[in-house]
Amino acid sequence: MSDTPFGFGLPPEEPENGDEGKKKDPAGGGQGSGGGQGPANPFGFPGAGAGGPGGGDNPFAAMFGSLNPNDLGAAFQQLGQMLSYEGGPVNWDMAKQIARQTVSQGTQDGTKDASVGPAERSAVEEALRLADLWLDGATSLPSGVGTAVAWSRAEWVEATLPAWQQLVDPVAERVGLAMGDVLPEEMQAMAGPLIGMMRSMGGAMFGQQIGQAIGVLAGEVVGSTDIGLPLGPAGKGALLPLNVETFGKDLGVPRDEVRLYLALREAAHQRLFAHVPWLRSHLFGAVEGYARGIKVDTTKLEDVVGQFDAAHPEQLQEALQQGMFQPEDTAEQKAALARLETALALVEGWVDAVVHDAAKNRLTSADALRETLRRRRATGGPAEQTFATLIGLQLRPRQLRDASRLWASLTDARGLDARDGLWAHPDMLPTASDLDDPDGFVHREQLDFSELDKMLGEAARGRGEDGKGQGEPGRQDEPGEDQPGHGGKDDGDK
Repeated sequence: MSDTPFGFGLPPEEPENGDEGKKKDPAGGGQGSGGGQGPANPFGFPGAGAGGPGGGDNPFAAMFGSLNPNDLGAAFQQLGQMLSYEGGPVNWDMAKQIARQTVSQGTQDGTKDASVGPAERSAVEEALRLADLWLDGATSLPSGVGTAVAWSRAEWVEATLPAWQQLVDPVAERVGLAMGDVLPEEMQAMAGPLIGMMRSMGGAMFGQQIGQAIGVLAGEVVGSTDIGLPLGPAGKGALLPLNVETFGKDLGVPRDEVRLYLALREAAHQRLFAHVPWLRSHLFGAVEGYARGIKVDTTKLEDVVGQFDAAHPEQLQEALQQGMFQPEDTAEQKAALARLETALALVEGWVDAVVHDAAKNRLTSADALRETLRRRRATGGPAEQTFATLIGLQLRPRQLRDASRLWASLTDARGLDARDGLWAHPDMLPTASDLDDPDGFVHREQLDFSELDKMLGEAARGRGEDGKGQGEPGRQDEPGEDQPGHGGKDDGDK
């Protein structure tokens, strides 16, 4: 990723864009790349790069120094959009515009976006159809793909923006409120226009940075669920043929196998989100709970407000990148982070285990592809970098591996129905501590349900011996009705 909204970011020594990390070139300014606009050009003004005329610290000096009428017109138009914005905490019109511009510039390897052709569309539809057939034997959850689609990068941006809005708005709103609260109450009336200008520019700056992050991500993702969240419309299984081809280019694996393996992952995610109705709101609610715990270093923000110069609006941008916004070290904040991390790890671990089960005897490259995707996640793939830059959260690869092992152990010990039955309610799922001891969770659950079977059996025999419950055949089925969701009856057979 390039710039980091809200002051969040990856450690400076980590690669910022895939495996090939890059260092900002003060002479080149990264022109033409999807992530080339650095802090020196916070608003994306033409001609205002780090190496542009007039210096990189002041985009206005760079613009006026060039005296290019076209550049000046575009700059003033964008400045007008920033100052006139009166919407929510993020200017999503600007975010969409910047994301599409970033996509049109192409990725760092020079790959340009292109419309999806009939042959690619047909190949994606066939891969998702076959993936669903294979998954029927690996999970008890039915298909969640109502429509199979093949997207270009620009189409991915359009389709996922509503989900990004739901994900990012709570964080940006918390920051935006803090920007208007730093002045004493008696001064806020006098500073009303200034506060309004700050909020308008803040919304535009968030929109610019988020749009750029989404645009860069569009050049990396292979489907609609790469980050573990349902970003696309419900029931639409999607792959990006161009990115699928790029992903498999140097793996030495047949293209059809790469496409099919990625289709399995997409289809597995779709099953989970389609048939676990509480899961989407649980994940997005955890993000919102995390956002409520963000606090603002009001001392830094007061300094920015006190020294704010309308001729130098980039000062706000610089303040956003100086660690002003930090998670609050409270029990509630820690609980929100743990809930989100654990839920995402369980989703990704379940998908990893189910896809491996479906592919291991059918695709010769299944193990290699599985390991490639795990390495991609561990070294900072789309999920880690996106969460780190947008909401300050990095998923821990260790949790993903442990979650996958836990689901696989449950499959072996309890069967598909019992394993998938744990998704019936969030309270039935493993906890963060269970991910540290997957085998202990499986063993403990078996003991619990065995004891429950014993109690239910004794109760049923007691009713039969004293004559109660006779003539109520429906009551004889009550224990059995509850057991499939927990796997109790199956456990006894095993």
